[in-house]
Amino acid sequence: MTWMAPDVERPEEPRVGDERAMLDGWLDLHRSTLLGKCKGLTGEQLATASVPPSNLTLLGLVRHMAEVERSWFRSGFLGQEIPMLYSSREQWDADFENVDAARAEADLDIFRVECDECRRAIAGVPLDRTFVSRKGLETSLRWIYVHMIEEYARHNGHADLIRERLDGARGD
Repeated sequence: MTWMAPDVERPEEPRVGDERAMLDGWLDLHRSTLLGKCKGLTGEQLATASVPPSNLTLLGLVRHMAEVERSWFRSGFLGQEIPMLYSSREQWDADFENVDAARAEADLDIFRVECDECRRAIAGVPLDRTFVSRKGLETSLRWIYVHMIEEYARHNGHADLIRERLDGARGD
């Protein structure tokens, strides 16, 4: 039997709540939306670039977002000294470039684990708390949340197009 990406429960978007609940809710909605774009596809399909001439794949997007989660929340904001998941100083785009259909299940698991680690790491941290980014800019946790929601929204749009080209599936 061929492995296929599992279904994911997608939460409703938050409509009422304080700022933190809204930011957490929208970020979780976008995280699950990306996984939802993968459901029912094989590793081969997830690793297929379907919108030429782009080399974007659903698996590359999942790997990229795991890397971005780790980079902003844990490495950047919290200053944890942890390695990048896929990329390196020598190859910044390895998250997109080195996709392997045989590793699809593991890569989706890495994404889920990284999201869980980030949730735990920033739980209860005030949104006004800041750090100095690699570019030397004072940056708040609130800014990171907004940036992550924006980044997911952009890449989920890419995922929509890739998925539709793969099998015609459309929707949320």
